[in-house]
Amino acid sequence: MGSGMARRLLDAGFALTVYNRDRAKAEALGASGANIAATPREAAARANLVFCMVADDTASRAMWLGVDGALAGAPQGAVAVDCSTLTVGWVRELAQSAEVCGCEFVDAPVTGSKKAAAAGELNFLAGGSAEALEKIRPALNAMGRSITHLGPTGSGALMKLINNFVSGVQLAAIAEAIAWIEQSALDRTKAVPLLTEGTPGSPLVKLVTARMIANDFAPNFFLKLMAKDLDYAVRERAATGESLTTAATALELCRRAIDAGHGTKDMAAVVEVLRSKRG
Repeated sequence: MGSGMARRLLDAGFALTVYNRDRAKAEALGASGANIAATPREAAARANLVFCMVADDTASRAMWLGVDGALAGAPQGAVAVDCSTLTVGWVRELAQSAEVCGCEFVDAPVTGSKKAAAAGELNFLAGGSAEALEKIRPALNAMGRSITHLGPTGSGALMKLINNFVSGVQLAAIAEAIAWIEQSALDRTKAVPLLTEGTPGSPLVKLVTARMIANDFAPNFFLKLMAKDLDYAVRERAATGESLTTAATALELCRRAIDAGHGTKDMAAVVEVLRSKRG
């Protein structure tokens, strides 16, 4: 998704320096006019806005902190923005680190797919000050179709976990439904549309059901990342003394599928661990 976002910024006329841990993945952007940096620190040097899009807390920490981290290179007054799906605790810690370095911080995770990133149709869920958000709004507008300011630092991260918790539960539910239909005497061609076109047919249910039926598990959103997001959500809610019972069940199913070798496939591949029971 980061590549699609970066290309949208280039197309909108932003001067862009990019960094990827795998330099080869940045070469296409370099050919389109972006500068390619050797470290996050180099990428952030002389930048007014610094964006990060990575898989998890560990990767985010590596991008921002340390002698080669982006915060070590970002000029005072720059706005640091993390668009990754992260824990609220890490986001707040990162915001404090940015403040120490003289930078403002916005957590702005996104909803949408790789296709949406390439098309500039992401939805940004923002946490941070209104003033910092206004500074990054032109860049967000180039990458997305909506920006929702949810409150202070961490608000965007929290809403993203809630969003992906609900998505993960829907994913697990439709996978179990598809497997049940396939293992019954029902005609799948008649039964499945009753779900996708009826009350249960959310956009996500329609999307993943089509992939499950077609056995198309080319990664659009890795199953292992859905499991990571569910795990973050379960732990976030547990910190308040409450539990997410449906998220825990969905997480267990995702982990079973990952253990069966489906982690780097699209999240729709979670159905395969249920299909394996046939016969």
